[in-house]
This record gives sequence, C-alpha cells and structure tokens, in this order.
Amino acid sequence: MKPKRSQFSSHSDGKCERARSLRAGAALLGVAALACVALLGAGSAGAVGPYPDLGSCTVFPAPPASTSPTAPSLGTEAAWNQNISKAPRAANSSKVIAYIDSHGGNAIHPDFGSPREYGFPYAVVGAGAKQLPIHYTAYGSESSPGPFPVPAGAPVEGGAHAEGDRHVLVVDKATCKLFELYDARYQATPKPHWDADAGVEWDLRSAALRPDGWTSADAAGLPIFPGLVRYEEAAAGHVDHAIRVTMDSTRNAWIHPASHCAGDSASGAAPPMGMRLRLKANYPLKGMGTAARAIAVAMKEYGLIVADNGSNWYISGSSDSRWDDEELEPLKGIPGSAFEVVRSAAGVHAC
Repeated sequence: MKPKRSQFSSHSDGKCERARSLRAGAALLGVAALACVALLGAGSAGAVGPYPDLGSCTVFPAPPASTSPTAPSLGTEAAWNQNISKAPRAANSSKVIAYIDSHGGNAIHPDFGSPREYGFPYAVVGAGAKQLPIHYTAYGSESSPGPFPVPAGAPVEGGAHAEGDRHVLVVDKATCKLFELYDARYQATPKPHWDADAGVEWDLRSAALRPDGWTSADAAGLPIFPGLVRYEEAAAGHVDHAIRVTMDSTRNAWIHPASHCAGDSASGAAPPMGMRLRLKANYPLKGMGTAARAIAVAMKEYGLIVADNGSNWYISGSSDSRWDDEELEPLKGIPGSAFEVVRSAAGVHAC
C-alpha cells in the first residue's frame, strides 16, 4: 500500500509542531495554516460562524437499535454516533496509551479557538447549488468522480493562498451529501473547476464504508466533518458524536471504519488509524464551563477516533469566532493517561 500524507495541525499557542508526510516516506516540517473563511448561505463575507444549519440531515445514521450498550466500537460509519461509555476496554489499552504519550504531547489540546481562524471551516449549500468539475492531481482512482456542489468561494482550510492540507468541506443539505476535498485549489480557467489531490462524496444517510485501502480527504480514509466539535452543539451542552483526534506516531494499520494507513511504526502498541479511545468515567469535570464540559462528556460517552498524523492528542473543531478560549482551557489539563482504548468490533488490518 502506498504511503499517505498527513494533517498539518494548527496550534492555538502559535508554536510550530512537527507533522509527518508519508507520501514518499519522508518527514516534513510544517506549520499549520490559519483558516480564513467566507461563509456561504449565512453571515457576512469573511465571517467565521455562525454557520448555516444542516436542515433535516443527520451526520451518518445512528447505530442499529439492536446494538447493545456494551458492544465494541462498530466497524461502520455509524460508529461516529455510538455511545461507547460501556463498551469493553481493549486488552492492550495501557501499552497503547503509554506509546502515545511517549511520542509527543501528553494532554488534550483543542485545535480550535483563538486565533479564531483555527479549526476547520465548512460551507452549507442547498438546492440548485452549482456543480463544478473536480480535477484530481494525486489519488483520482480512489476519489469520487464529481462534479461536486463546491462553490468557487468555498472556505479553504488555511485560506485561499495557504499551504498545508487545504481541506474543503461542504454539506449539501438538499441531498444530505457531504463533499470533502484534500489539497484543494479553485481554478477559474479554462473553465471553473477545483483541483484536488483527493475527494469524496459521502452519503450522510448511509453507514457504508470506503473500499479497503482507499484514502479520503483524511489520511485514515474517514470523513472529517462528523468528527468536528461544532460551536453550536458545544454551547448547547451536547456533543453527541465521536471526536476526530490526531497522533504524532501511528501504526501502519487501520481498524474499520477507517480504510487507509499512514503510519510510521509497525509496533503493536502504536495506535492504528480508526482506533477509538474514551476518557475514563471517573475523570472529574468539576469547574468546567458549558462548552468544555460538553466536550469532556462527549469524550467519555462517544470518545475519540484516530483520523490522521499530527500533534499528539489534538482534537478537531470548527473555525468559529464564538469559541471562548478561557472556557476551553480546562480541556488542556486532561492528560493522555486519563484515556483508555475501546475494543473494536473490527480487527486490525496491517498494511
């Protein structure tokens, strides 16, 4: 299996961290780009939140009603919405946590907040959105063919002129489809289109997996949008889904619902893509504000899913000017040692 690029993590403290690019098996040093957005469908140009709502669309189906509260983490996209607070603990949990903490930072870090541009911007479109062709520059054989309803002015992670991962995320609330591009660049000539290394059209009403071995806009072959902490849900006190997390060193393997590897280690203690973790039930949440507490509770109930290489324990959220850094600060005190690995229903697929 070919090696794959990794996430350039942004940092709210403004410092540079090491990120890995495994396309050629070489390490690259990267500084995460700032994400300036021009919201589509709501707000003024250049605003960062509030975002348009998703209408009647759910972000992937709920687990089947027959799923036991003590079931392992599911091997489909329904895993994003599965409460795993009572799921069994993985037998190698302690070894994996020790490995993670020995290869980078050892505490949770929200990869959103201030500057307000940190995080992932996204757009929401509706019926009649113009479809633009997608010209693939790297992984076209593993990408959805297009065209996609990604407007010319869709917000790009890092801004229009930035380097880095340059993700573009668009939800079409008329069809309940999610469109995600990696390394995306809008081109006005010769005819309007987007150039991108990879792109996926996700049906938000289906829990179906990507083909084994296929990448996506994320290194793990997973969707990005479902794992983002969005301001609206945190401020309302309920984040009812798993959260995307990056790790500095990962195993060259995946666990469904992931479908792709980007690892730098063959160690059985290294976390594979798609691995699920949760905050221990007895970790105290006293003194946390509404948003921070909602995120911490989500980490206990829905956990984290390893989705890319990047700074250790960095959790992903939307770019939004309304995040309150002081309220998010307590999350940075949660150590990696307060987490445990959740057993998965699917086995580890070594690459």
